[in-house]
Amino acid sequence: MPYAFDEIQLTEEPGGTLVTLVFQDTLKKEDYEYFVPQVEKIMESRDKIRMLIQLKDFKGWSAGALWEETKFGARHFTDIDRLAIVGDKAWEKTMAGFIAPFTGAEVKYFDMMDLHLAKGWVSQP
Repeated sequence: MPYAFDEIQLTEEPGGTLVTLVFQDTLKKEDYEYFVPQVEKIMESRDKIRMLIQLKDFKGWSAGALWEETKFGARHFTDIDRLAIVGDKAWEKTMAGFIAPFTGAEVKYFDMMDLHLAKGWVSQP
């Protein structure tokens, strides 16, 4: 079974540790079971991280995945400093605004054509 979770990248930037996640299609509970332990392992050795989430042909979450997202957000409310979400649909921009109250991170949405701006913003000290 292919995962909707496509890739994870870890880089050290001037602003801190940047974790990039690429999602495509529909996220399922199994996707969270695969990538969350990897992200949490990175978080263990750092005070805070920054995240860049790229949504490629993203269709949303299954009910189980949405529950996993809620649990992840609650567990790591203060562990993420900045969160850049990059997508290409109006509802994804709205989703970014919806997420903001559920995290201590500064959240900002970027259109896919502005991926370079998102990388710059999330990485700045």
